Amino acid sequence: MEQLEKLLRERCPEMELRVNEPMSRYTTFRIGGPAALMALPKTVEEAKTAVKTAREMGIEPFFLGNGSNLLVADGGYPGFVVKLTGDFDEIREVNRGLEAGSAVLLSRLSNTLAGRGLAGLEFASGIPGSVGGAVTMNAGAYGGELGQVLESATFLDEEGEICTLPASECDFGYRHSIFSNRKCLILEARFQLEPGDPAAIKARMDELAAKRREKQPLEYPSAGSMFKRPPGHFAAALIDQCGLKGLTVGGAQVSEKHAGFVVNRGGATCADVLELVRQVKERVLRQTGVELEMEVKVLN
Repeated sequence: MEQLEKLLRERCPEMELRVNEPMSRYTTFRIGGPAALMALPKTVEEAKTAVKTAREMGIEPFFLGNGSNLLVADGGYPGFVVKLTGDFDEIREVNRGLEAGSAVLLSRLSNTLAGRGLAGLEFASGIPGSVGGAVTMNAGAYGGELGQVLESATFLDEEGEICTLPASECDFGYRHSIFSNRKCLILEARFQLEPGDPAAIKARMDELAAKRREKQPLEYPSAGSMFKRPPGHFAAALIDQCGLKGLTVGGAQVSEKHAGFVVNRGGATCADVLELVRQVKERVLRQTGVELEMEVKVLN
């Protein structure tokens, strides 16, 4: 990483670089050791320089959003992390459409749209992710998915070139998009939304927020739903059925409030979480015959 750091400082001295940056600061789990090198590009040119320079050296960058679906190893990540800031944290109205940079939080975007009387993204108001991450995994909740309201996505492709794809070509599915299996960096997203009554939009958002507070363990750090929804089942229901609510390993616990969540009760390590996940998967498979698959990505 030292050579990459040196080259990036030569090519783009204005770009912020951080060495051995604690990843626990950047994940909603509040878990993880340091990243060897992190770049925080503020402009498209800085982002292109970071990505192209790394790939010239045979280093594949890891693109970090809000870290809301991420578990980082206790020993950290020996690679290169790119986290967009600056221009990528802006919301703009362009040609009667609305564009949001990939670093914009969904909660902020939803509230901005509500204030402008634009409906369609209410479901996302409580999702603790960024626009870039949400596009990549087609984030959804309460019957809504990002792919339903996206018009297009602009990104850096594998060659570091800027491309734009309409939503119809993004292959959206359950927690999946064309970007899920590609090494692309989402730069911004354009949304197609319908006019609505601001009061009604806000009321719907308040209703969903109340549901979340009632059913989800928002008082503890977590990565949201730990497991993907198995075909024909609900992961939380299976885990609850197996009597696993409250199961604890170190500082990690299957939430007593919502069995689909693994929470950090304080001082949890990545090893704690992974061992807890292993035990849950083993018990659920043995008792129900259903194999659970982690939705949360592990970075090590």
